[in-house]
Amino acid sequence: MSRAFVREPDADSVVDVLPELPQEPIPNYVTPEGMAMLEDWLGRLRRERDVLGADQTSMVGRNQLAHVRRDLRYVEGRIDHAVVVDPAGQPAGKVAFGARVDVLDEDGIHHTWRIVGENQADIDKGMVSWVSPLARALIGAEVGDSVTWRRPAGDLELEITAISYV
Repeated sequence: MSRAFVREPDADSVVDVLPELPQEPIPNYVTPEGMAMLEDWLGRLRRERDVLGADQTSMVGRNQLAHVRRDLRYVEGRIDHAVVVDPAGQPAGKVAFGARVDVLDEDGIHHTWRIVGENQADIDKGMVSWVSPLARALIGAEVGDSVTWRRPAGDLELEITAISYV
């Protein structure tokens, strides 16, 4: 087909269909810090929307604005469905949402993880999502218990050495 008959995008066109970010069909449990993080994110997106909305002359700016508006809908949905879990109300001595858990693995290596909401999870900071295989292995355990973390790299036995809610 000749390129003469192919419609090229206009300079005025914006992303036609920008897919929504998925909202998980599970409760959005968050720590108080996780809720503050979501609210900060919302504030940053609103400021960015206001700046981008003031300049509607470029296609790049309109595309960026479309992305920011989509992200705003996502964060607003996460906040609307958030269930803030107060660590003080969690069962002492048992791993639950918000717990900081110290473990020894089968090689004697010490690890510390905190069980948090999905948007707060960051493995590099020791923050694991409550729906992750690691958190599922830990939840409900007590100090002295051994649990099995089922991983693609192979199962790992973990002994719970301390539990705190800080």
